[in-house]
Amino acid sequence: MTLVAASVLAGRLALSAIPIFIAAGILLGPSPGFPEVVQPSEGTDLLARLGVVLLLFFLGLEFSLDRLTAARRMVVVGGLIDLVVNAGIGLAVGMLLLGPSPEAVLLAGLIYISSSGIVTRALFDLRRLADDETDLVLGVLVFEDLAIAVFLGVAAALATGESVGGLTIAGTAGLALGFVVAFLLVGRWAHHAIDRIGPRLDREQLLLGALAIALGGAALGEAAGLSEAVGALLAGILLSGSEVRDQIEQQLLGLRDFAAAIFFFAFGLQVDLGEADDAASWLLLAVPLAVAGKLAGGYLSGRANGFTSRESVNVGTALVARGEFTIILANLAAGGVALDAQFRGLVSPFAGLFVLATAVVGVVLMRESRRIGRFAFPQRGPRTEPRR
Repeated sequence: MTLVAASVLAGRLALSAIPIFIAAGILLGPSPGFPEVVQPSEGTDLLARLGVVLLLFFLGLEFSLDRLTAARRMVVVGGLIDLVVNAGIGLAVGMLLLGPSPEAVLLAGLIYISSSGIVTRALFDLRRLADDETDLVLGVLVFEDLAIAVFLGVAAALATGESVGGLTIAGTAGLALGFVVAFLLVGRWAHHAIDRIGPRLDREQLLLGALAIALGGAALGEAAGLSEAVGALLAGILLSGSEVRDQIEQQLLGLRDFAAAIFFFAFGLQVDLGEADDAASWLLLAVPLAVAGKLAGGYLSGRANGFTSRESVNVGTALVARGEFTIILANLAAGGVALDAQFRGLVSPFAGLFVLATAVVGVVLMRESRRIGRFAFPQRGPRTEPRR
């Protein structure tokens, strides 16, 4: 009932349900001043892990290799600008708060990555999927997801204090990149085999087969030193060019939404607001800079790809929200035995409140972006801005 009420409230407020689910988990969890109604359990943990796997698997289904190839300039140029601006801001914040340390690098990753789940859901809700600049937004998200796939390998090494198979952290990043490239190369021909088998499967067999591929990709990603989320993303890309993609989405949509809701709710249960006071200085510094960084990075990416100033404002506002990968990195950091104990205690409440703040601000800015664009760049005379 809690998740149903949160979903209805999100619809009434015209916001993504993700921050509402997290807030519900915080209110019903161990936070002081509220009764602890729900406690994490093995059941909620299992459903939460399934939720993030399916969330990223569905995202992968939306990004076929052909689509990535066609938009390669926007992916590369927009993604690099976003990386330089926002990873740079994240690292500056981390160094300022924590000094030169592994914790500062992990904090940079938390601040850098936008939420693919929140952004794509908001694009759908606000009917922006057909806008010219939406391809750039999706391209930047793909670049970020692939960049974070490599970063997760480094993050795991930093958190544990060990390198994978005795390799250095640089070697770990190379291994992660090799895994991503290998998966994408396999995707070049895998859909042909799937197209021969898929039509012969009934509804139940297709459902179980798709789940097996999603969970298998997640397991391979974890075994490669990345994360189950990245493996699931790549598994989705593997199937994105197949003829049965739409059927897979229809079969798994309800399960994905339910399990993803559990994932965000379960994360909220881990956030103890009793520790939030200690993270307040982090939030006061990180949130404004994170919002400003995405606005600036998105605007510069749009202009570099030939979009108008107003369209570029739309790109920047669309990238503000943080979400699932920030939470995944926070969970990894909270369990990092090689990291500072105080940092491990603060990273979960910081990440939860950081996601809440940027998600709400991001969705509101997206909703008002056209008005903001008209105010910031009033039309004067004939249109002279460059087109793509």
